[in-house]
Amino acid sequence: MEYIVSARKYRPLSFDTVVGQAALTTTLKNAVKSGKLAHAYLFCGPRGVGKTTCARIFAKAINCQNPTAEGEACNECESCQSFNEQRSLNIFELDAASNNSVEHIKTLMEQTRIPPQLGKYKVFIIDEVHMLSTAAFNAFLKTLEEPPAHVIFILATTEKHKILPTILSRCQIYDFERMTIRNTIDHLKHVAEQEGIKYEEQALAVIAEKADGGMRDALSIFDQAASFCQGNITYDKVIEDLNVLDAENYFKIVDLSINNKVSEIMVLLNSVINKGFDGGLLIQGLAKHVRNVLMARDPQTLPLLEVSDQMRQRYEEQAKRCQIPFLYDALKLMNQCDINYRQSSNKRLLVELTLIQVAQITQPAEDGASAGRKPRRLKSLFKNLIQQSQPKKTTAPQVAAAERAVSTPAANPTAKTGAIANQPAESASNTRTTGNATPNTRSISGIGFSWNKIGQKDTPKKGGMQIIPGSINLPTGQDHTNDAQFSQTDLEFQWMSMCNRMPQKLSGIATRMKNMNPTITDFPAIEIMVDNDLIKQEIEDIKGSITKTLQIYLHNNQLHIEVSVSEQTERPTIKSRREQYEEMAEKNPAVTKLQQAFDLELA
Repeated sequence: MEYIVSARKYRPLSFDTVVGQAALTTTLKNAVKSGKLAHAYLFCGPRGVGKTTCARIFAKAINCQNPTAEGEACNECESCQSFNEQRSLNIFELDAASNNSVEHIKTLMEQTRIPPQLGKYKVFIIDEVHMLSTAAFNAFLKTLEEPPAHVIFILATTEKHKILPTILSRCQIYDFERMTIRNTIDHLKHVAEQEGIKYEEQALAVIAEKADGGMRDALSIFDQAASFCQGNITYDKVIEDLNVLDAENYFKIVDLSINNKVSEIMVLLNSVINKGFDGGLLIQGLAKHVRNVLMARDPQTLPLLEVSDQMRQRYEEQAKRCQIPFLYDALKLMNQCDINYRQSSNKRLLVELTLIQVAQITQPAEDGASAGRKPRRLKSLFKNLIQQSQPKKTTAPQVAAAERAVSTPAANPTAKTGAIANQPAESASNTRTTGNATPNTRSISGIGFSWNKIGQKDTPKKGGMQIIPGSINLPTGQDHTNDAQFSQTDLEFQWMSMCNRMPQKLSGIATRMKNMNPTITDFPAIEIMVDNDLIKQEIEDIKGSITKTLQIYLHNNQLHIEVSVSEQTERPTIKSRREQYEEMAEKNPAVTKLQQAFDLELA
């Protein structure tokens, strides 16, 4: 007896036997029962989900002389018998992949003129219709829009986006769904029982997952596994035959990561790579496994697991041992590894580092300043810096000026310096600023430097002009002068330091300021030369902050800045090659002798 592959042998012959397309087949059966048929249908979806099969069943049901009450073909009338024996003259199948020219479409159009000899309709099934050329589509348009009353077109395609919009608008469109793993497993069970093949459900789940939503692919893989296993399809033999990484490795890696056993994970990774599996494949599979564990933690997301019942139970058991933060962080690390894997020059090292980081997620942080793996919180860091920078006892007026410069706008500028300086940092940080706050009240949430108002023409708010942020080395209480002398070197040093501390949003003007050379003209007056009026306007917008910063760091409150535009010098003329040669010959007669000796010409 001739052997027939399972994909052909178990091809559905009625709507009820179609797997995974219940809503679509119900619609087609109702159309047959009511007799309300469109002149053109478009079946689209991924490969191996039943598009051509449904087109044939629908075509047979349309021409059936005695359809059932459910809209199925009777399989007894002459039309059904001729179709089953592949001798029907009313149903034509055309492969558009090999018949995609205008001539083929014209031949098809000529056949539409002949009425059916048996039955009501002539049905034309065009498979892979997206392969038609643009000219063939245009030739097909008029007939598709207004075909003869006895003609029905059924178009099938896997790439709907390649079909012209004018074709789509003339068809009823049916989108086929991908096969779920559950439906695929159930159908494979039916086929195995019909063939008398023993199986393990977990092995069929591996086949269904490998098929990636296509029933035809699943049946082809099933035949391959049945031949390899010799009638007894087991999980171990299937993963060996299909070269699939055992899911047990993923369960082991997650369990070892929870217990921070990095060494054992490295040994497991080495054994996986030695078996011929790629490290990137391991990361992708592990990421999918962790995702499934995350879904198994909540009963609402448990149905999202497209696995066998046995595997679903194992996921639930492991989900109870895993915390949600661990799963989130592990997914982020593996996703980043998957993104960088192709570009990495040392792929194995990248995989190893990722698995080490995953294994350290649940590791408790060690004591010590450098033991933490996560960055310190920005707010607490600023708090510590401010507490360190505040002197315990000071009466210097310069320190008072510095504190007024860095205080928040909410602080009262009339507050006494001694009250602010002597207030403990801890109590000040815990004090909340309210409407009845005393002048000494300072809030940590308000501490910082804002350049949001730079460039506005408004008068600065109370609290003084803001200084350049990023430094805690403010003048200490030992400096009692506010009219100190400073040299050109001191000025250039503080100027460059100020440019380096400017915020990111002012990086453009900071870069230009680094190329400027401020000079002392009439002490303590400072002149800044810029190239044009546009740069001058930018400097003028932040001139107050620059001045205040230099006054504090150079200890001179009399310092002021003048910005002026440099005069444009005359640009040198660009000489041609002939003019350059003549100039060289005039200065050095040997050039002319060289040109005459070798009979050279100027290119």
